[in-house]
Amino acid sequence: MTSTLNPSLLMLIPLAPLIGAIIAGFFGTKLMGNQLGRTACHRITILGVAIACGLSIYVLTLVMAGARFNGNLYEWMRFGDELVLHIGFLIDPLSAMMMVVVTFVSLMVHIYTIGYMHEDEGYNRFFSYISLFTFAMLMLVMSNNFLQLFFGWEAVGLVSYLLIGFWYTKPRAVFANMKAFLVNRIGDFGFILGIGLIFANTGTLDYQTAFGQAQNIAAQTLPGTHWELMTVTCICLFIGAMGKSAQFPLHVWLPDSMEGPTPISALIHAATMVTAGIFMVSRMSPFFELSDTALSFILIIGSITALFMGFLGIVQTDIKRVVAYSTLSQLGYMTVALGVSAYPVAIFHLMTHAFFKALLFLGAGSVIMGMHHDQDMRNMGGLRKYMPITWITSLIGSLALIGTPFFSGFYSKDSIIEAVAESHIYGSGFAYFAVMIGVFVTAFYSFRMYFLVFHGKERFGQSHNHHGHGDDHHGLAPGQKPNESPLVVTLPLILLAIPSVIIGYVAIEPMLYGGFFDQSIFIDANAHPGMEELEAAFHGAFNMVIHSLTSPVLWLAIAGVATAAIFYLIKPEIPAKIAEVFAPIKKLLDNKYYLDDLNQAVFGRGAQIIGNGLWKGGDQTAIDGFIVNGSAKVVDWFSKLVRHFQSGYLYHYAFAMIIGVVGLIAWILFTHLGSIQ
Repeated sequence: MTSTLNPSLLMLIPLAPLIGAIIAGFFGTKLMGNQLGRTACHRITILGVAIACGLSIYVLTLVMAGARFNGNLYEWMRFGDELVLHIGFLIDPLSAMMMVVVTFVSLMVHIYTIGYMHEDEGYNRFFSYISLFTFAMLMLVMSNNFLQLFFGWEAVGLVSYLLIGFWYTKPRAVFANMKAFLVNRIGDFGFILGIGLIFANTGTLDYQTAFGQAQNIAAQTLPGTHWELMTVTCICLFIGAMGKSAQFPLHVWLPDSMEGPTPISALIHAATMVTAGIFMVSRMSPFFELSDTALSFILIIGSITALFMGFLGIVQTDIKRVVAYSTLSQLGYMTVALGVSAYPVAIFHLMTHAFFKALLFLGAGSVIMGMHHDQDMRNMGGLRKYMPITWITSLIGSLALIGTPFFSGFYSKDSIIEAVAESHIYGSGFAYFAVMIGVFVTAFYSFRMYFLVFHGKERFGQSHNHHGHGDDHHGLAPGQKPNESPLVVTLPLILLAIPSVIIGYVAIEPMLYGGFFDQSIFIDANAHPGMEELEAAFHGAFNMVIHSLTSPVLWLAIAGVATAAIFYLIKPEIPAKIAEVFAPIKKLLDNKYYLDDLNQAVFGRGAQIIGNGLWKGGDQTAIDGFIVNGSAKVVDWFSKLVRHFQSGYLYHYAFAMIIGVVGLIAWILFTHLGSIQ
């Protein structure tokens, strides 16, 4: 087996979906006269992503056999001898695993989109966007330098803006994509500051070279302060992750992004874009391991996100928003793992979560199709007998999400909780409380959704649930029954359900305790021995299940499911009574802790005031009033003055010439007399 991967092979992986996106975007839309039909566009883009997926799996097998690649493909730009910007790849177990996850989930989403978007006018444009998004994410995870990382980082943000606002005639979609774009700019500002600090103190943008100088950064303080330079650098980098991975308080964009089509919810908000921050921190582990302060900051932010975003999932009535808040909570779990230096566990949960969360999003989309685009769970119920494939696959996704033994989420979620329990980093006590309570909360809201949608009384097909065609959600007309989605929709559900069940059992030992990430992730075992303690307590995937039978984690999950069953199947009147008794708390959750109102009042209003000031004071007064209109008025005044000297009469011109000659003679005489004196 060769030790170095073929760079041409690697280049084809991101280029295949890019070529598909370009062809569909140019020749399948109005831009070039709709030269390609719908079938040609989806075949071309699916082929591109399928090639990328197949090659990514092949590369992963080579990497598992010992092959690696770290090199520059070409020089993009040079600034003297001090800064040379390259495009290059770093292919190791971390990036190879991410490549497979991104391309496989993207392939499933592409296939699913054929059925979900078949009536949409922007069908070809949508395929172009999701294929372009896949290219951007691949460039991010395959990068070997900070420049390319930032390119991929910004590219996924830009394409997500296009996808969230895909239905640009809907005001809520336009608001949501602008909100996502602006909130991510806050995180990206911190991210680029972190990259700038690294370059300023290492003189390089190459990962490996910068990592080699990590100790030098750790020995310095930020100029003019007593702050540790490494801590400031890592916190700046993590602020970028807070934006992309939707951590409190920069999480507010993700729930609103559900205004986009369901396939992008699975692609962007389950497996790719929102996991970019988790990947980045893991890749930057040689830096983060040198700052316990930064790790504590990460741990506390992740704990807040995991717990309090889960609470919001309890009160949602929109099926997609329940899954969205579940994503926020699970991203919090991954961030908690990062905070206790359990980077392999965070990546392991990232992988398992990608499969079962994409499954849940696509399952929700299938339900929405069956309900004629009604997303309100209060109008559903009893769908199990009408949509059996969607039902069983959604059940599998829910079981994986709550950490049911033998399902994939069990192995990754339990590993996070155990890692937190073994940690002594400041904030680990609060983190352990948050992730444990989060187990019950996750089980409760997950099966609240499951029971409301697939079991209980049928609440669809009622006249007050059916809306006219002018509304966003149409609903079933009286007497109508939901139907199972076509094969092109259910096949991706089945294919995603398989890894949602088995991937945790198969992968936990090699990924966490078999040295899979040894060359990708650095952990200071002396300062942070959590992973070593986990390995000492691990005795196989099956024994982990046996041990869980006496663990409070499993019983908290069972209690959550049982409570949901009582509240929404056995005694459905209980939730209304609880909401009445705890009305202030219910109002707080309904208003999402008033964070949107706070952002709108402080940042939105502040931006409006600044914008109005710049508009009226800068644009209207200074630019238009003084520079543009002012210069025009000066020219107008001068021209009116000068025009009196252009009368057209000959004697006027003769008189002017005489005056000029007299003036010239006078000036010469005065000058001459002055020089004599």
